[in-house]
Parts: sequence; C-alpha cells; structure tokens
Amino acid sequence: MTAIINLNSDLGEAFGAWPMGDDEAMLDIVASANIACGYHAGDPLVMTRTVRSALAKGVSLGAHPAYPDLQGFGRRPMRLSDAEAEAMVAYQIGALCGIAAANGGTVTHVKAHGALYNAAATDESLALAIGRAIRGVDRNLIYLALAGSVMAKAGRSLGLTVAEEAFADRNYTDDGTLVPRTRPDAMIHVPDQAADNVLRMVQDGVVVSTTGKRVPVTVHSVCVHGDEPSAVALATTLRKRLEADRVRIVTLPDMMNGR
Repeated sequence: MTAIINLNSDLGEAFGAWPMGDDEAMLDIVASANIACGYHAGDPLVMTRTVRSALAKGVSLGAHPAYPDLQGFGRRPMRLSDAEAEAMVAYQIGALCGIAAANGGTVTHVKAHGALYNAAATDESLALAIGRAIRGVDRNLIYLALAGSVMAKAGRSLGLTVAEEAFADRNYTDDGTLVPRTRPDAMIHVPDQAADNVLRMVQDGVVVSTTGKRVPVTVHSVCVHGDEPSAVALATTLRKRLEADRVRIVTLPDMMNGR
C-alpha cells in the first residue's frame, strides 16, 4: 500500500522591504504552508501574497504564531503569562484567518514558531494555552505539534486534532527534542542526509539522535524550514526520494483524514 505524508514549510517570513527565502519555489514542493502572522515576520501584504500563491498551488494554509520578536525572528525565549500567550496566539490566528477569507481561502492548521514552539514542546501550561487559543478561534483547526511532545498530548487533551511533526533539516537529542540552534550540529544541510532521515521516519517510525539513539515517533507531517539557503534543494531532493519510494505527498487535512 502506498504511504502518505504531509510536507510543510514555514513561509511568508519576509517583512516590508526585507525578503526571506524562496516561497514560490517551496510552494511548488510542499503541500502545507505555515504562514507568519506578523509577530516574528510577515506583514499584511506578505501574508496576502503568500496566501494567494498557496491557494493557487493547492497548498493548505496554516497560521504560524510566534512571540512578538521581530528583531530576534521569534527565536528568543520570552516569559509570558498563560493568559498573554493564549491571547497572543488567538490574535495571530485571527489575522491570518481574515487574510485567508478575503482571498477565498480557509486556515486549516496552526503551528507555533521558533522559541514559542520549542518552549511548548516541554511546557504543558504553555502548550495548553496555545491549544485553548486554537480551540477558541476554531475547534476544527489542526494543532501541528512536535512528535511525541507535551504539546501533542496537550492538544489531544483539549479535544483538538493533533498532527505530529518531525523535521527534515534538524537534528535530534536523545529525548526526541530538537538540538538547540545554538549548537553547530543543530541543522542538516545535506539533502540526501535529510531524505534518508525522513524515509526512516516514514518507514520505521523513528528519528535517530546525534548519538545514534533510535527514538520512536509517529509522524504525520515533515517540515523543511523555508528560510534556510539550502531549503529548496533539500526539499526538492526530499520530495523526489519520497515519491520514488512510493510515498504520496498530501495536504495536512488530507493526511489527517487518511486520504
């Protein structure tokens, strides 16, 4: 039987006159887009362009909320109350929902960005705050969470559909979390190495840590970061290798519906 998987990418991360990544090329490869909502990157026009292009290419839309940290690209930790985090995430989801509706589209999932994502992977209280924001806006939205994390468990406890995510271009620690970006071995830049890792995730249900430990995971979606210089080459190789192995690439809603 042909396997299915979702490929996603964090896109719409330009801001004003500052470009970021090759969104058009990535949208020809991935099936779902996590679109920045203005807090770490993106602005109304960038969001509009990204939504229109994604819709034209049959790519499903996701909100990509972050800490309010344009200078740090949302990758610096912040200390917020649960109430602040919940309101902040709901605000950003609502912004993208408005842009999507204005262009004939619908947001179907939410994935936190950067430091917010990493913190929620291990902080149940924060993960629940994000989940409440998602449920408050639209309980049918899919919560895209790090595979095997506290975030995934929190989303399910709130009755949300949770898609578990792994990363093509990131290395893993022995506990199944991402190697911090402060370490030189955080990122994978070699396309075939990334493709080997993803095929192992899909076929064997494991990620391999930097020490060689095999960590069991359930993976519904695989992310390739759109802001990396190697992103397009890596994503192209990944898709070719998956399809050569009879793995079909589908949108996140279709993945969760088993189509």
